[in-house]
Amino acid sequence: MIENSGAADVIDPTAETGTEPRRSADSSERAYQVIRKMLVEFKLRPEERINEVQLSRTLGVSRTPIREALNRLASEGFVSLTPNRGFFVRSLSTEGLLDLYELRSIIECAAFRLMCERASDEQIAQLHAYWAAIEDGYRDQPPDLILAEDEGFHLLIAELSGNPELVAQLGQINARIRFIRRIQIEHRTHDPAQVAAHAAIVDAAVRRDIHGGVELLRNHIELTISATQHALKDALLKVFASGDATPRRRRPAANSENLDHARD
Repeated sequence: MIENSGAADVIDPTAETGTEPRRSADSSERAYQVIRKMLVEFKLRPEERINEVQLSRTLGVSRTPIREALNRLASEGFVSLTPNRGFFVRSLSTEGLLDLYELRSIIECAAFRLMCERASDEQIAQLHAYWAAIEDGYRDQPPDLILAEDEGFHLLIAELSGNPELVAQLGQINARIRFIRRIQIEHRTHDPAQVAAHAAIVDAAVRRDIHGGVELLRNHIELTISATQHALKDALLKVFASGDATPRRRRPAANSENLDHARD
């Protein structure tokens, strides 16, 4: 049962003006934006249990929009929900991260090959048009938009492969690494080489250069892995080296060590 302690956020389906549903939706959206910003800026520490009551007081809204915002963030991978315990901030653990990126590389390379073999010229032109529409100013956008457009670019390649299972699998991987990728984009300058790789991948697709495109994709994903590793190191230092942040576990230190042995 979701608690609701603020009359301003109760939706009255009989209201004629429609202002109450709008107010509730606005409160939920505002709570989502504020909590998401707190997570990205590590105002809420990794693995910390989220205090819904405190958030409700801080934001000046009832727990209903807080819970709605947290459920939305859980669906995006920013927090996790443990039954009978509540919401927790995602860990910055690197466990399984390289495995996911390796799987992503396999899926995307297979998708590129199938796209070159199966897609029509008109379909390939869709990929060219997608990148042409976002290339200018790509790096200067807000991190959320950069991430969304990057995912859209790679998902389009999977869609053009004609294999819906590849699309589904890539979407699942994106959901699992989205939180960490968001940190990477937020805390580090987006590598110009990564951006340039998109244009080169499109060019290889237009020429149906399977070998060249696959190599470009592999290198592109390896660069993303390296950037993510560095971003996580910076994030761990920021969280646990501050004077008021004492880690409850030793695991973050081990994670940092694991990063040193990860592939570049």
